Order: sequence, then C-alpha cells, then structure tokens
Amino acid sequence: MKPIRKLLVANRGEIAVRVIRAARARGIRAVAVYSDVDRASLHVRMADEAYAIGPAPSTESYLRIEKLLDVARRSGADAVHPGYGFLAENDAFADACEAAGLVFVGPPGASMRAVGDKVSARKLAQSIGVPTVPGSAPLASEEEALAEARRIGYPVMIKASRGGGGKGMRLVHGEEDLGQALRLSRGESSAAFGSDEIYLERGLDRPRHVEVQVLADREGNAVYLGERECSIQRRHQKLVEETPCTALDAAGRRALGEAAVRIIRASEYVNAGTVEFMLDRDGSFYFLEVNARLQVEHPITEMVTGIDIVQEQLRIAAGEPLGYGQDAVAPRGHAIECRIAAEDPEHQFLPSTGKILRARLPEGPGVRNDAGIYVGWTVPPHYDSLLSKLVTWGRDREEARRRMRAALEEYLLFGVKTNIPLHRWILDHPEFVKGETHTGFLADHFPGRLDDPPASVRLVAAVAAAIAALENERRTAAAPARDGASPWKMAGRPGARQRGRK
Repeated sequence: MKPIRKLLVANRGEIAVRVIRAARARGIRAVAVYSDVDRASLHVRMADEAYAIGPAPSTESYLRIEKLLDVARRSGADAVHPGYGFLAENDAFADACEAAGLVFVGPPGASMRAVGDKVSARKLAQSIGVPTVPGSAPLASEEEALAEARRIGYPVMIKASRGGGGKGMRLVHGEEDLGQALRLSRGESSAAFGSDEIYLERGLDRPRHVEVQVLADREGNAVYLGERECSIQRRHQKLVEETPCTALDAAGRRALGEAAVRIIRASEYVNAGTVEFMLDRDGSFYFLEVNARLQVEHPITEMVTGIDIVQEQLRIAAGEPLGYGQDAVAPRGHAIECRIAAEDPEHQFLPSTGKILRARLPEGPGVRNDAGIYVGWTVPPHYDSLLSKLVTWGRDREEARRRMRAALEEYLLFGVKTNIPLHRWILDHPEFVKGETHTGFLADHFPGRLDDPPASVRLVAAVAAAIAALENERRTAAAPARDGASPWKMAGRPGARQRGRK
C-alpha cells in the first residue's frame, strides 16, 4: 500500500486533537471536520485544513458518511481515522471508505462484523476455549427471558447484542423486576444502535472490568500491550483506569493476554483493538466483547510501554508489518487515567456548559493531559461531556496515585463545573489506595447520587445549554473557520481579518 500523506480525522474534541498530533509526528497533513457549533474548537484550529459538515446534531454532521466522504474527496485525503465513538465501529463506514479508495485507519468492515455482534463474539470465544460468562442467546420474548434467567440464576445482566458504552445494560436481582428492565433495555438499545436485540448474562459479584490492548497487522502478527483495569464506573461508563491491574500476577496477566490474542487471530482482526474481560473475585476471567477501535484510555498503555498506539494504527493501515513480537513489549511502571468531564457530581452529574474563562492545566514529571479545550472556548451541549484525559505515570502504583492526586489539585477550570472533585475523592479513598476496586465501587462508597437527574431537571439544563450554545454561535459566526485552511493559519496571514469581513 502507498504511504498515507493526508489524513481526514472524522471526529471532534480531544480525540481529534490526539490523532492530529500523531499524524504530524509522522509527517502526515491533517484534515478536520466540524459542525456549526464546533467551528471554533481546538481540533479545527490545529488541523492543516478544516471543512464544515453541517448542523450541531451528530445525526446531521459527524454521523453522515456521505458528508465525510465528500470532504475526503474535496481535500484530497487518502486516509480516514474515525477516532472513537460516532462511526468508529461502523462497518458500513469502513466499507464505504475502502470503496472510495481511502485507507481506513482501523479494522476493516469484515473484522468489525466478525466481532461486532456480542453474541457472535461470545460463540467465537467459546469455540477456541476462551471462557465466557454463562448467558443466553438473543431473546425473542419476555417468556423466554424469564426461562433463561431461571436457568442462569439471579442476578442477571441484560445486554444489547450490538451495544456499547453501557447503553441497554441493566442488572436485575429478581424475577419481579425483569419484565420492566427488558422493555427499558430494548428501547434504549433500539434508540442507540438501531437494534432492540438483547441477551442475558449472569451477574458477577463485585467483578473487575479488565481489558487487553492488542495490535495486529495484515500479515497475521499480533501482540498484546498489557491490560488496563477499568472497574471504577458510573452507569457502566468508565471514570478511572489504570495499568497494570493490581489483582493479576505475572501468570494471570500472561493468560489474559494470550486469550486476547487468540480471539484476535481467530477473527482475522487487523489494526488496534481491545478485548474486554470480567475478572471474578477468585481470579477467573470471562470474555465480554471486542472493541474494534481505539479506546479512550489508550494513553495509560502508551505511558507504560512507550508505544504510540495511534502511530501504530497509521503504520498498520499503510500496510507496514508490526516489526516486533511479544518479547519486545516490556511495560514499565504504573499509569492512571482520570476522565475529566463537564458535569456536576454534587447535583446528579448534570452536564455543564459555558465558556471556559480561565484554566490552569497540570504539568510536571510523569503528567500527561490529552485535552480538547482552551480558554475562551464554549463547551457545547450536543456531545459527550469529556473535556480531557489526565494521565500520570509512576515507578509504582503509589507514585502514580500521588502524582495524579497532585495533578488534580493543580487542575483548575473556571466557567464550567467538572468532575475533578469526584476524582480527588476516589484517589483518596482507602479502598482505592489499597487497590481494592470493582465495578460497584462508586455505588458502594460514593455518598452522592449516581442515578440520572429527573427528566424535568434534564430538560431545564438542556434548554439553558441550548441558549448558551446559540449565543456562542452568534459570537463566532462573524469569524468562521474557512474550508481549506486552519483558522489559526488564517489569523496569522496579513490582511486575513480584513478579507474575512463583508
């Protein structure tokens, strides 16, 4: 394959910034896309070129395959990186890129289809001897669900067959709650993924959520880059991740990594991906799913291995072999990531929008902050609330924890509420300090409410956020980003400001 010279980044926010930086490090020009509300976003300012793709709702912009392909054609891009979220795991998008003669920086559509359906992926794991949580096939009716739940035994977890990010998932402790939970899960899954197909798994008692980062090239070479523990979650959404997992010894770590690679090879997977497992209290592990994309928490793996995963994605997509085997992967030290989001933990995690008035970002040895924000930028209400990924590295877990705690004290944002106070509380909790984490950690220990606010409160917050977003659009409309050039570059050219005026 030909080397990649110009890359369309089909995403926004901090992950678009991250991909642009990796492209630059390889001498690749970056093309950004933006919705109306994102015209002043950092990823647009950083790119070599930027193109408008429509209104703020993602269904009219970032999820429109034809618009993205049109930008690729107009800009002369020869490759597309989907980031994560949006179209990152959409096999139709991967196929469309290939049909248009574009390199898709991620697994091909065929690889996505092989692992994208959770039920099929479970069957594949079982066929090669990788253990899975006891569960059911897709359920056709409530009666069938009742029968399967009795067979599996309560508690049971309802899951969407084509789900992710916690959508469609519900833990049910008794038969009297199953019917309503099934209806809610089907509705949520249908709205999020266009499919209401669900199945059941046995609910484990205080398990850990552990995932293995893998890389695989087109020649059949595959390696694992260690595991990440992602147990501290709210409503199945990860908040804090770390590597390595404190509950695994060397033998358990090797067994988990080798199981992940077996699944990747059996599915003929290519590029970067993550194989997810649940780790039971007795040390047993069970396969969950494959995330056929880059993960939010990939930086902690980069910190301990020294491997730039996004650059590896670009190399593999360009047809280059891995060039190294498992023995060359030598993780060192410990890393922790905190997801910094614009939401208020003290008021039921209500989203927070508004202009960032002032900021002090953490720095120092062993500190990394992957952010998509700047002073003067207005946080929009239309997308995920993630602002940045704060990462610290230490020679051991305690050093990484102390550095993270110090970095959280140093991290100040004025103008929006953030979940930084919650992260400070987690890092100080005695159970976290001891490494005693599990997927019910926040439900057991956090004194605030973890459920979503009432619909009436969400509506008021949404209206207020929409008003703020409209005001921001009004302010920025006078100086929109131009097709074909970064606004920072335009601003730096003599007479650019004058030429932009009507």
